[in-house]
Amino acid sequence: MKRLATVALTALAPISWGSTYAVATELLPPDRPLFTGVMRALPAGLLLTALARTLPKGEWWWKSAVLGILNIGAFFPLLFLSAYRLPGGVAAVLGAAGPLFVVGLAALLLGERASLRTVLAAVVGAFGVSMVVLTAEAKLDLVGVIAGVVSSASMGAGTVMTKRWGRPEGVGPLAMTGWQLTAGGLFIIPVAALVEGAPPALDGSALLGYGYMMLINTGIAYWLWFRGIGQLTATSVTLLGPLSPLTAAVIGWAALGQALSPVQLVGMAIAFGATVAGQLAAARTPRPFSSTEQMDKNISMDLTDGQVRR
Repeated sequence: MKRLATVALTALAPISWGSTYAVATELLPPDRPLFTGVMRALPAGLLLTALARTLPKGEWWWKSAVLGILNIGAFFPLLFLSAYRLPGGVAAVLGAAGPLFVVGLAALLLGERASLRTVLAAVVGAFGVSMVVLTAEAKLDLVGVIAGVVSSASMGAGTVMTKRWGRPEGVGPLAMTGWQLTAGGLFIIPVAALVEGAPPALDGSALLGYGYMMLINTGIAYWLWFRGIGQLTATSVTLLGPLSPLTAAVIGWAALGQALSPVQLVGMAIAFGATVAGQLAAARTPRPFSSTEQMDKNISMDLTDGQVRR
């Protein structure tokens, strides 16, 4: 029951990320994806770090920077580049293939055994997402494909390394999330300045959109994501990824008046079923005892979590 609650809370992160497209298109300035990446990551990172009242020490300065670049700083720009170069949802399909990177890296670096059911769940989930987002007009672009693959690999590596390194003793996921978002946002700033120039003027709608992005879509969502990584296997967490494009499709239908074809509905059912099957497979797969788990016995969780007890 405890694991189910942890999975459900972690799933709220990709569900929240599924609202990114609708918020960006309806409220934010157009053609400013990198500026949006900075506004999502840096203010949220600084806020969470201030709330945690904890700064990195020793090797955690460079470890936090590496994790922040993998999970945020490199992932955001590459994801946006892929989305701009690959119309028709191809970028979403490449993102949905991300669990396959995590399955391989987790087996190599964490000793997490990948069962056949887990691999099939990842493949079927990506297939279901492709039915939802791909169109007959979808075209491949080499730069976009490379950016999409590297962005998925970057996020996958960040997920696995977050699990491998764990957290410093006495430090909860709130601080870890703040450190990574801050490092990632700082990494994006020079890229945004070089590519997009000066920041745009912001009206009330943009401020509302960026406020949502910063607090809900990034601050709380990434806190739940990294919290989940600390308590579940890396494979289990990443198999929740298809919930993001599925949520985007539902929001597009419910709020933006976008139609859903029978093929898309079938694809949604397949992807959701694969996500559930992946969690069941991950729950049955034995995993090695890690230093992160030992640490979690004595770490006080941030906000309302109380203490983690295994």
